[in-house]
Order: sequence, then structure tokens, then C-alpha cells
Amino acid sequence: MANNNSSKKRIQIAERNRLQNKAYRSAMRTLMKRCLNACGDYSEKPGEEAKTLVQQSMNDAFSKIDRAVKRGVLHRNAGANQKSRLSAAVKKAIEPVVS
Repeated sequence: MANNNSSKKRIQIAERNRLQNKAYRSAMRTLMKRCLNACGDYSEKPGEEAKTLVQQSMNDAFSKIDRAVKRGVLHRNAGANQKSRLSAAVKKAIEPVVS
């Protein structure tokens, strides 16, 4: 247990930041799943509406990832890795297979 006021305050701040980071990370993962699901839906039923949904969900996820990196929730390389993963999934879903 903390003995002085400054260490008690640091514990409170660490807990507050942990909860904020958890919420941010959860929102980011939700947007990523939404993007991947939109890619799967587009693969099953291609169409302009589905394509715009994929693009919009990707933009939302990228925005959230960038903000998480900016706030220090994610390391910048981890953010780049997630964006790369989403980009590859979107590219695979949208672009036609050339044999």
C-alpha cells in the first residue's frame, strides 16, 4: 500500500489511464472487426453500397488507430501493423482476382 500522498495519487492516475486505454483499445478493435466484416460481406455480395461501406469502415478504423497512437495507447509500429492488416484485407476483398 502507498505510504505518501504522491504515490497514492500516482496509483489513482495509473488506474484512470488504464481504464481510458482499455476503452480506447476496445473501440479500436470494434471498428477493426466492423471493417473486416464489411470486407467479408462485400466478398459475398459485391455492390456499390457494400464497397462504400468497406471504404467508410476502413477510414473510421484508420482514424481510431491513428488517434490511439497519438494518445500513446498503441505503439506506432503496432498501429502501422494493424493498418497494414486492414489494408490487405480490404485490397483482397475489393480487387478482382487476376489469374
